[in-house]
Amino acid sequence: MLTASATDISLEPGLESNTALALNWTNPNYKFTTGVSSHDVTYTLEIDTLGANFGSSKKYTSVVAKEMSKSYTVAELNAILGNDMLLQLNPRRDYTLELRIISSIGSSAKLNSNVVTINTKPFAPPPKVVPPDAGTLWMVGDAAPSGWDNPMKAPYDVDQKFTKVSNTLYELVVDLPGGGGYKLIQEQGVWGSQYHALAGRTWDAGNFEKKDAEPGFPGPPNAGRYRISFDFQLGKYSVVKL
Repeated sequence: MLTASATDISLEPGLESNTALALNWTNPNYKFTTGVSSHDVTYTLEIDTLGANFGSSKKYTSVVAKEMSKSYTVAELNAILGNDMLLQLNPRRDYTLELRIISSIGSSAKLNSNVVTINTKPFAPPPKVVPPDAGTLWMVGDAAPSGWDNPMKAPYDVDQKFTKVSNTLYELVVDLPGGGGYKLIQEQGVWGSQYHALAGRTWDAGNFEKKDAEPGFPGPPNAGRYRISFDFQLGKYSVVKL
């Protein structure tokens, strides 16, 4: 049996350290032919949007080993909704969410709890990746016409400069030769404040972080005109051929 401390959850900036939601659930007391099981039970919390039946691409999953309770602060729950579930936060919207607990022993004997419904209105959490300090961003590398010169020579210092669409979104439309790799720099002539791709990245999508480290970003395999987007709110990038 899953219970929530409230059904209407208040998420407001400035109150990030307050407890927003407390969840409690009961032990299913697995019974086998030999009697009550003595094995440890693993609990998995699932959160999804109303009507998705816990099958949407926005579903959030968290494993809670052994414990039968979980609390979230305003900051924690808001970050789950905004950065993990990718809910639309601007303008702020009302959401109805469904929660359930799945208990299991090992990889078998799974049992679903009742479904609890909560209502809330998340706000934009801090970006996953800190945006450029001065609001400037360039791509540099042999995936681009400029090569690896840093500082960049004209006209590449203009042609390969990103447009600041918002405080957390930067985009660049550029002609690329195909192949190679590139890095992002915030300041001409400086490597120490760059961004780099995380494991699992491909030329057209992936995650990134702010760090002076390898690897860079792989360039697209074919020559052409591309739109490159870096979303610092989500820590994700995408590259689309135009």
